[in-house]
Amino acid sequence: MIHSIPSNKSMLLQIYVTITAMPLYCILPTFSEYVVEHDWTKCYPRIRDVGWLAYAFHIISYLTFVEFSIYWMHRGLHDIKPLYKYLHAKHHIYNKKSTLSPFAGLAFHPIDGILQAIPHLFALFLIPTHFRTHVVLLFLEVVWTTNIHDCIHAELWPVMGAGYHTIHHTRYRYNYGHYSIWMDWMFGTLLDPKDTEAKVS
Repeated sequence: MIHSIPSNKSMLLQIYVTITAMPLYCILPTFSEYVVEHDWTKCYPRIRDVGWLAYAFHIISYLTFVEFSIYWMHRGLHDIKPLYKYLHAKHHIYNKKSTLSPFAGLAFHPIDGILQAIPHLFALFLIPTHFRTHVVLLFLEVVWTTNIHDCIHAELWPVMGAGYHTIHHTRYRYNYGHYSIWMDWMFGTLLDPKDTEAKVS
């Protein structure tokens, strides 16, 4: 199957939206470092302070919290009409395969982008977290966000790949999840790309 490639104009607009939002996006990691340095969180500096078993449990807890929270934050941005109209709709102008590209991954209204990333900050107050791991996970957030907007479905179950997220952009009411399909499966909003292909063919 041949997919449409976004126009240069569309990609340049996505880059422009991202660049203008970037200074505000930087608030979150800056503030997270501030609260960690002031010892207001449950962060710890060295893995040996807790041991590898506890560290693994902390990462699983952190990722589960982030997955759950981002799902509901994202779903709320769709379900609460003023939030969608004034914040999230800016991202959903890219609603066809011919307009989606990795550059759309960060092309949000800056407040929208911060709201969807803020569970990473909240996790620091609730879950013991290795600080460097938190920083790496914030970086991977950016990589992941660009990856799921490239319309190339890797079909790596239960990962919320680009195939699932493309459906989110074209159908709006499905696949709000983040790294995995679990939350959509649990809360009844999962639509598998194979199901949509079957209906088209």
